[in-house]
Amino acid sequence: MSAKTRIETPFDRYNHDIPADHIPENGVEPRTALEMVNAESWTDAQPAMNLSSFVTTFTEPESQEVVHHNYLKNYVDHDMYPRIFAIEQRMVRWLHKLWNGPADAIPYGTATIGSSEACMLAGLAHKWNWRKARENAGKDTSKPNLVTGGNVQIVWKKFMRYFDVEPRIVPLKVGNYRLTAERLEEFVDENTIAVVAIAGQTFTGEDDDFEGIHQWLDDYEKKTGHSIPLHIDAASGGFINPFLYPDYKWDFRLPRVQSINASGHKYGLVPPGLGWVIFRNDKVFHEDLIFYVNYLGGEMPTSTLNFSRNAAPVAYQYYAFLRLGFSGYRDIMQRTLENANWLRKKLLASGYFEIMNKTQRIPVVALTLKQGLNFNEYDVSAKVRERGWVLSAYAMPPDAESVNSLRIVVRPHLNRDTMHLLAEDIISACQWLQKHGGNETPPKLHDHTKVSPSKC
Repeated sequence: MSAKTRIETPFDRYNHDIPADHIPENGVEPRTALEMVNAESWTDAQPAMNLSSFVTTFTEPESQEVVHHNYLKNYVDHDMYPRIFAIEQRMVRWLHKLWNGPADAIPYGTATIGSSEACMLAGLAHKWNWRKARENAGKDTSKPNLVTGGNVQIVWKKFMRYFDVEPRIVPLKVGNYRLTAERLEEFVDENTIAVVAIAGQTFTGEDDDFEGIHQWLDDYEKKTGHSIPLHIDAASGGFINPFLYPDYKWDFRLPRVQSINASGHKYGLVPPGLGWVIFRNDKVFHEDLIFYVNYLGGEMPTSTLNFSRNAAPVAYQYYAFLRLGFSGYRDIMQRTLENANWLRKKLLASGYFEIMNKTQRIPVVALTLKQGLNFNEYDVSAKVRERGWVLSAYAMPPDAESVNSLRIVVRPHLNRDTMHLLAEDIISACQWLQKHGGNETPPKLHDHTKVSPSKC
């Protein structure tokens, strides 16, 4: 062997300089590129231990095959991939029925890239319908507003800013972290395009008071003649309520509910990103919002904000529905909720916490520390991170900013043995902090009231 000959070792794959500010001049072998990419994310959290997120982190080998078979297909190209479109429309019908849509209605809806796109499509539909009704009545259409609670996910604030809709956000208050009918008279008027209520809110997992809000809007219409629709943001609750609470009226059984969104990539059990928006009938989504294109082949309708994207999440959702069926989803959600209830009781019994979500409808445990302790929720979050767990710690929205929350999203891949480990790590963290004290400070938050006009 020549003295200059050198055998490449596995360690060579990691020892390539990666430029900080330009694309590398030369490429590398596929295996080397794989190792370099993976090495950069070694210190990221383990998805399975990230309990600050609702997003699915479990998959089966067979479902990965479904992904591999469909990820190169362009979902929006119905001419080339008509069966993917047919599968999507079948699931639209399934979800319409799951959420108790009227039997005599023509279901309408679409798969989206997460609930954010779904919410924006629903918001646009309600803005269009409100504007058309105002135009037909010869009234001003320049001041649309949307009424939500302070507990809404950030996408609704994005929608209102991006699409020029006045935000009417009902503040929370300490001890009540959901939207009720209590203050609606201060926010609802003839320019309200819809009221958004949440099934399984981000902050505490609770539901808004659907029937109370619905009754208030009925009374409001009797007094004023203004009929205002409800949109249900069921990003988290849409795949739990139907399976665990069949008699609970949160969905299209309430006549004012004209649209519902849900996240397939949360308790729909699909990895990110997949959302759904389903309308009460095909008339709610105005035909002006549907476009037709012919440059991918035959003419095809498109009604989503995003265009080209791979078909894998849609196919995956279909796999999950076929794989589990109604009974499988019901059993998984029941077991997950039982684990959440067990964790809730265990942590409350430790004496460190008070519960924030009085009703445990979805598998979320929302806690706040008792008064008088020498550490805060951010300390607990940081301490359990040493064990690999990621738990959300945050201040509640206005007017409940004085309350900090520690939120744990219990997901189906966590079994009872794992719940024991998690509870022990949280309680041990509190015991250590009680002895040594905490020093974590809340992160400095951006002041959303000070937005440069040039950035609006």
